[in-house]
Amino acid sequence: MKSYITKIFLGTLFFLSLSLSAQNLSKHQSMVKGNCNMCKERIETTAKKAGAKSAVYSIDTQTLSFETPEKISADEILKKVAEAGHDNNSYKASDDVYKNLPACCHYQRDSESPVPAMNHSDSTKKENEFFVKGNCSSCKARIEKAAKYAGADSAEWSAEKQTVILNFNPSKTSADKILKKIADVGHDNEMYKTTEEVYKKLPGCCLYDRNIPFGDTNPNVHYDESAKKENHSNHIGSEDHSSHSDSEKNIEQVNIIGSKAATSIGKKEAGLVFNIDSKELLKAACCNLSESFETNATVDVSFSNAVTGTKQLKMLGLDQKYTSLTKELLPEIRGIASAYGLSLIPGRWIESIQLTKGGSTVTNGYESITGQINTELIKHAEKSETSLNLFADFNGRAEANITHVEPINDHWTQTFLLHGNGTFGDTDMNKDTFLDRPKGTQINAAYLLNFNDLTHSGFGSHFGINFVKDERTSGQIGFDKKIPQTQQNLYGVGIDISRFQVWNKTGYVFKGKPYQSLGWMNQYTYHQQDSFFGLRNYSGNQHTYYSNLIFESIIGNTNHKYKTGASFLYDGYNETYLNNQFKRTETVPGIFAEYTLTGSKYTLVAGARADFHNLAGTQFTPRLNFKYDFTPKTILRLSAGRGFRTANVFAENQQYFASNRSIQILENGGNIYGLKPEIAWNFGASLQQEFKIFGRKSTIITDFFRTDFQNQVVVDLDRSPQLLTFYNLDGKSFANSFQTQWDFSPIKNFDVRLAYKYYDVQAQYLDGKREVPFMAKHRGFINLAYSTNKNSKEGFWSFDTTLNWVGKQRLPNTSTNPSEFQLPKRSESYAVLNAQISRNFNKKLRAYLGGENLTSYYQKNAIVDFRNPFDNYFDGGMVYAPIMKANFYVGFDVTF
Repeated sequence: MKSYITKIFLGTLFFLSLSLSAQNLSKHQSMVKGNCNMCKERIETTAKKAGAKSAVYSIDTQTLSFETPEKISADEILKKVAEAGHDNNSYKASDDVYKNLPACCHYQRDSESPVPAMNHSDSTKKENEFFVKGNCSSCKARIEKAAKYAGADSAEWSAEKQTVILNFNPSKTSADKILKKIADVGHDNEMYKTTEEVYKKLPGCCLYDRNIPFGDTNPNVHYDESAKKENHSNHIGSEDHSSHSDSEKNIEQVNIIGSKAATSIGKKEAGLVFNIDSKELLKAACCNLSESFETNATVDVSFSNAVTGTKQLKMLGLDQKYTSLTKELLPEIRGIASAYGLSLIPGRWIESIQLTKGGSTVTNGYESITGQINTELIKHAEKSETSLNLFADFNGRAEANITHVEPINDHWTQTFLLHGNGTFGDTDMNKDTFLDRPKGTQINAAYLLNFNDLTHSGFGSHFGINFVKDERTSGQIGFDKKIPQTQQNLYGVGIDISRFQVWNKTGYVFKGKPYQSLGWMNQYTYHQQDSFFGLRNYSGNQHTYYSNLIFESIIGNTNHKYKTGASFLYDGYNETYLNNQFKRTETVPGIFAEYTLTGSKYTLVAGARADFHNLAGTQFTPRLNFKYDFTPKTILRLSAGRGFRTANVFAENQQYFASNRSIQILENGGNIYGLKPEIAWNFGASLQQEFKIFGRKSTIITDFFRTDFQNQVVVDLDRSPQLLTFYNLDGKSFANSFQTQWDFSPIKNFDVRLAYKYYDVQAQYLDGKREVPFMAKHRGFINLAYSTNKNSKEGFWSFDTTLNWVGKQRLPNTSTNPSEFQLPKRSESYAVLNAQISRNFNKKLRAYLGGENLTSYYQKNAIVDFRNPFDNYFDGGMVYAPIMKANFYVGFDVTF
């Protein structure tokens, strides 16, 4: 009886242990390559020897189904199967083992394995590291959250390596369970593949390429590994000119961009794009957009007038009129605003700038020839934030900026922007009796309202309104603007500007199709300028309405994207110069299409647009950008494109109004001032190389661009020192631009930027081909930035300095003037040094002290015949260098 009870007890214990063992088994299924019954036997036997309780291989479906106890991971089983000669989801068999299989077992191997081979030299994948696909920081947050939900103690996903490192207690969970959960939320991995339905519901930015083999570089990654924030939000459509930063919210062509690294060169974009963050603008005295590029080597800032003190930008060796200057991707500085528009965007309003060299996307219009500079205004904050900036220099200029960003609720955010400046001192450093810069005031106010519900309803919208009143007076010291010029002997200049803008950008993401979106942008601008230059008057007003409708989707998968849409531009001009009135209306409906092809190593963006200009006729604008990644650190870019524009000869050449040059237009049968539109082709190539020096990241980028004009409105200053002549090009006109730039950090917190530029810019004038004036062939650039480590209150010091060296420039021909009023054929070369020291006391309080033109080099003959401003030889437009000597400033920032 006792023996019988013992048998029953032992039997019950045996069956109970079997039952418990069965309950703790995990089921798995994985793709495994094989050909025949011999393969089937080998795979199943190997799996069981490796610890699988059961293993069944299907030759038809090429899958292995097996069960493992908790202490055995599926990864261990698949590793042994690969060692036996069979490729699978996680491992590839070595070539030697595969070749030693019987001939009947030689299955078809993929040309590119989904994961590195077992004997691959780069097989540095750790035991707890697994391949998981993703694109961005939103993917990272989702993957890591899913892993922890499945029991992982910690999970770290790398966008660059496309792997996740898991730390977990094997008695509580397994890699298999964690990876299954990661697949459930939408991310393919080496053990499980997500369903098509779940994948398609991911945000557009997270739609990774499912065809890229595990272990290969993912070209769609737009995540900065060094970033600290993980709130990358959904966006509609593709990235235009902005890199996807961690706090970006992007409505198709309606970019809403947060901060990122101070300056970065986009690695993902097919075009050559520099992303400039507001942090970069804090390195110098950035009072307005024209001063935003002092620490950037790509853009040249020229001093265009000795009387009005205006600054102009040049890129690729050509004037700013050939660069598309946009705000919020809407047309901004063009037409009558060309001369002074840069000063109407305060530096402290700028959240980021995207600078594209060469032809930009066709979706943004036809006017870009040398590139595009897009400015994004401040409009994002996680909590209500108000910032105050006070600035003053030692020569009588002061300004104040107030920015307030306030989240209203989960979807709505509003921004208030206010700027005021005034220049009150009489600055005349070269003692020529003329002010070195105008006196006057500016009041500038804007309100922005943002709605973002892309995740749920699919809608996002941005509204903005801006008003500017700018008044400035220049000329000889003592000139009284209240008294008419005809009633006083002193030469004066008066410029009064009023500007009003209102705009809206709305986007919609189609439900269930995060890759498909519709965006619509609209803007109205009114710009009025009333001005006089001595006895010469110029006034004008411009009404502009712009509309752009863009649809974006894919063809098959996200490797094939396309955009298509239509635009409309209306410009109404009414100008008066002396006693002559010039009126015209330009209406330009247009259509466009753009296709983006993305491969594992390349990106091709091909687009074209047709615009039906009422005065310039039908214009066809094709553009092409191609990027090829030889390695993730070696990138080649090629570009080609066409652009056209109508020249505004008066507004764009106001720097020559402060002279006694008579204006002469040699008409050529065109409909704009009797001239034909400007048309040019731009071709470019660049090579970007990253490497390590001193154990730290270093980047060298070298580029070459050529611009060939098919037609151009030539500005001829050489026919006579008393003439300013405009006519259409008859012959060749071109600009060659070469630049090489090296960014590196020799020690911690110390950044160095070195650059050299070479320009060859020539045009066919009426009396022969020659160099374009005021363009130095050689330029050098050095920027040094150092900051101390942050203390416990997050306070630190920053030291920034920039040296610009400008070579000799050809000057306009003045040989017919009397000898004392003649300029040399070429200018001197010179260097300008700027420096700034700033102290961040904590996150909310900052003070800074800086100096501009510390070398004190200035152009001594800035104004020709300054003693007789109403005589024939007076000319304030012959400027090639700074007008002012060293100038010092102080500033103060507080956030509350």
